[in-house]
Amino acid sequence: MKQKINPKKILGAGESQLKNFLNFIRTQGVIGLAVGLVLGGAVGVVVKSLVDNIVMPPLGMILGSTEGIKGLSVVIGNTSEGAPAVLRYGIFVNDFINFLVIALVIYLLISLFKVDKLDVKK
Repeated sequence: MKQKINPKKILGAGESQLKNFLNFIRTQGVIGLAVGLVLGGAVGVVVKSLVDNIVMPPLGMILGSTEGIKGLSVVIGNTSEGAPAVLRYGIFVNDFINFLVIALVIYLLISLFKVDKLDVKK
């Protein structure tokens, strides 16, 4: 004997699954994570260019480097072949400033668009 398929039961089950899925997304912070990833990728390139090309050259000049902050380094000794061993701390400082500026811009954008309110606290 064949069983009848009740379309209303199937739709009801699908609807409850969709509600559970949306609730999962909201309670687990998936929206915030997605927004952070998208904005981080989109804003990262622009902010890196701003820091590398506008902010760092004057700072490098003040600190005595013609290459901007990336050019700051210190010789810490010589290798076994006699070549100088150079600690290029300017590259790290530049990347750290890039990170701070990108994090600030993302925070400001999320606050401005009130995207942080989409996630539900547990």
